Amino acid sequence: MAVESELSQDGKLTIRVKGRFDFGRHREFREAYEHLNSAPRTVVVDLKEATYLDSSALGMLLLLRDHVGGEEARVSMVNTSSDVRKILAISNFDKLFDIS
Repeated sequence: MAVESELSQDGKLTIRVKGRFDFGRHREFREAYEHLNSAPRTVVVDLKEATYLDSSALGMLLLLRDHVGGEEARVSMVNTSSDVRKILAISNFDKLFDIS
């Protein structure tokens, strides 16, 4: 699977994206968080193995943020490559998410 998720006992949801993060991952990505009975306390999107990110991936990240609480949500992206960080910065996602 190109998208994997894990919910810890303390309410932290980790979503790992592998390979291309584009429209082809939409269903998998959505299923990683929509099946939960309640919104997680925090969400971490691990992009360590993501090789590509496009505008549909940006949209999916916004949908995730809205789903888990919008402005009140604690969503971070970790293990981002320099290219991915550049795309996120150009899109002003660094104002909406914690990115490292």
